Amino acid sequence: MLRRILARHRKQKASSPLIQQSLGQSSPPALLTKSLQDNLDTIRTLLGNPHDLIIRSFFIGNTQHSCAVVCIDGLANSQLLQDQILSNIQLMITTAEKKVPTEPDEILSLLYEEVLSVVEIKKDDSLDQVLDCVLYGDTALLVNGSSTAILIDSKGWKSRAIEEPVSEGLVRGPRDGFTEDIRDNTVRIRRRVKDYHLRLDASIVGTRSKTEVIIAYIDNLVDPELLDEIKRRIETIDIDEIEESGFIEQWIEDDFMSPFPQVHNTERPDKVAASLFQGRVAILVDGSPMVLILPVTLGLLLHSPEDYYERWIVGTLARLLRYVAAFLAVFSPSFYIALVTYHPGLIPSDLAFSIAATRDGVPFPAFVESIMMVTTMELLQEAGLRLPKPIGQTVGIVGGLVIGDAAVSAGIVSPVMVIVVALTAIASFAIPAYHLAIALRMIRYLAMIAAAIFGVYGVVLSFIVIMIHLANLTSIGYPYLAPYAPHMPRDWKDQILRAPVTFLKTRPDMLHPQDKTRLGTGDPS
Repeated sequence: MLRRILARHRKQKASSPLIQQSLGQSSPPALLTKSLQDNLDTIRTLLGNPHDLIIRSFFIGNTQHSCAVVCIDGLANSQLLQDQILSNIQLMITTAEKKVPTEPDEILSLLYEEVLSVVEIKKDDSLDQVLDCVLYGDTALLVNGSSTAILIDSKGWKSRAIEEPVSEGLVRGPRDGFTEDIRDNTVRIRRRVKDYHLRLDASIVGTRSKTEVIIAYIDNLVDPELLDEIKRRIETIDIDEIEESGFIEQWIEDDFMSPFPQVHNTERPDKVAASLFQGRVAILVDGSPMVLILPVTLGLLLHSPEDYYERWIVGTLARLLRYVAAFLAVFSPSFYIALVTYHPGLIPSDLAFSIAATRDGVPFPAFVESIMMVTTMELLQEAGLRLPKPIGQTVGIVGGLVIGDAAVSAGIVSPVMVIVVALTAIASFAIPAYHLAIALRMIRYLAMIAAAIFGVYGVVLSFIVIMIHLANLTSIGYPYLAPYAPHMPRDWKDQILRAPVTFLKTRPDMLHPQDKTRLGTGDPS
């Protein structure tokens, strides 16, 4: 097959690098030829002559100068192709009676400078660039006798409507969320960040998928070392396809063995805008509604945008509840196992007698009982996510009630264990960051094992091990437990507590922002 392709195009100036790569050769980028038919044949061959490839050949006005437009059906806007390209060429030249030059390159310049009324347009002589633009939804205009093509921005695929994020709902706050279209996502950010220092640096990642990745930051706020490190890590990505932002997240994280997320992902534009104003960096990936935020701390994962929309007392109370919920989500079953198995003397007498009465006849020890119920809860959560939304809610509620009641009635588990598991589940749902909640759910099993072996000492030991791990963990080189480790007292007013807005005069010290002052700068730059 390759030999037939090479034989067919051996007279061209340069063969396609796609063919050369398949032969193990390296050469300069392939260029277009002056033969329109050869260029069209090459494009058809390299793309595999797909059924959705549109090639429309025509003559300019009443002349014999032939040209053609090339695009992909469904990716390009067919209405724009008809109204702004084909119609303009005929009307401007035929109706306006413009004199058509005799030289093909002059015809191309006339179309480029005077005829085509499209905002984004450029010229290129690279065959690879033409193919890439066509596959991105643009339209290529080729003129017979010219080795240069006009590339016209004509992207027009259908995208999902803007909706409220499902996993990050708020009572008070904006209702819009990111979509799979990266252009819509950049618009959502620009609507909130009207600073001319906002930068959106684009790059292509994925040798085959050629996915567009945008790094968003505010130039006079972000730490240059942070920005350089993020760009360096993205440049090291060497993979065929980038299907979702999770690929980027896993490639650039510091410790892939840690269960804790070192890159924050969100569907909320207001959260991304707030992070940019603090001096953080956002990464947008085409085809993904999840935007990555760097660097991340444990405190950031427990914060919600609603903390700032409500009064500071309400925001502070909500944060305190989330920290308590994070602790309960990990250690509630562990304390139950430890107290019931090893330290019943630490339980008040009346409560101890009540627990002993409810456990009478239960055939399993507290550890096995807890493992069974916690695993059942995890299965119900997973089933609720995978099933259709109305059915999933029904399975979660009915399944939990039926299984819990049946297990207690059958004497397999005690009622107190059902209460502990329900409290643990509610605490997990109170975590605003879903990927942090998953990490806490995994650590819960380790804490339960430690409690079953060492009792309360095992619970304390597991807590110490977790804190040591968090103290050593970093996100793009920035400490995960900042501002507590390392010690940064000035940032405490916006961590567990949420001080009044008038007190939040500086940006977080741990981010090393170029401009630390948030209030009263009076400097437009």
